[in-house]
Amino acid sequence: MTLKGKTLFITGASRGIGLAIAKRAAQDGANIVIAAKTAESNPKLPGTIYSAAAEVVQAGGRALPVQTDIRDEASVLHAVEQAVQEFGGIDILVNNASAISLTPTPDTPMKRFDLMFGVNVRGTYLCTQACLAQLVKSAQAGRNPHVLNMSPPLSMKEHWFKNHVAYTMAKYGMSECTLGHSGEFKPHGIAVNSLWPRTAIATAALQMIPGVDVGKCRTPEILSDAAYLILTSDARTTTGNFFIDDELLARHGITDLDKYSVTPGTTEFIPDFFVD
Repeated sequence: MTLKGKTLFITGASRGIGLAIAKRAAQDGANIVIAAKTAESNPKLPGTIYSAAAEVVQAGGRALPVQTDIRDEASVLHAVEQAVQEFGGIDILVNNASAISLTPTPDTPMKRFDLMFGVNVRGTYLCTQACLAQLVKSAQAGRNPHVLNMSPPLSMKEHWFKNHVAYTMAKYGMSECTLGHSGEFKPHGIAVNSLWPRTAIATAALQMIPGVDVGKCRTPEILSDAAYLILTSDARTTTGNFFIDDELLARHGITDLDKYSVTPGTTEFIPDFFVD
């Protein structure tokens, strides 16, 4: 199974993991809706919806850049409408956009709290709701629809909460969407899964966090290759899973992961959150 001719609606696809997933799908000749906020370049955070679109086309796909604030219902509904007008429907939704603040309670202003919940939880729920009718049509047409949330396995362990309660709750909110929507949408034949990295991933956003040694990270391509395996699986049987990138790749016989290392030969990586 390939993604040729499939339409993917990817949030936060102007850079990083979202862009890597978009480019991997584009190699098959997929249509990519780049739903992200950045329309003008920022020297601190490279990548816009337009530069991402150019990379998608270069990789072999078709691209529709749509400036989208996933916290805003009208903005999301407009992006979905544009996607349907341009490509005729939506087969795959990747809820990748996310906001992060690794701060304890006294150092988490409510504005930051609201941003994380607005993007991570509300944004994921809203985009899923907005794309649902198109995903149902995709299922009825036998086009193997998927929703993929870039969120961690659920774990009710204190140590994942105590240092950054707000961020953990916001990320777990995305994962709760996976848990609930996989069951809700199963009768339609729509898959809903989560994907999360074992190690820290070298993105522009990560590089803005002080003290992070990017040389001990993996590249976004480990997630794009893992996402590709999920999105080309049978939606009727592969749903409700919380996949970890290296475990999923190993299941498909991919065990040499050195090509994903920022520094080839690295054996000690910075672990990501939420994986025991």
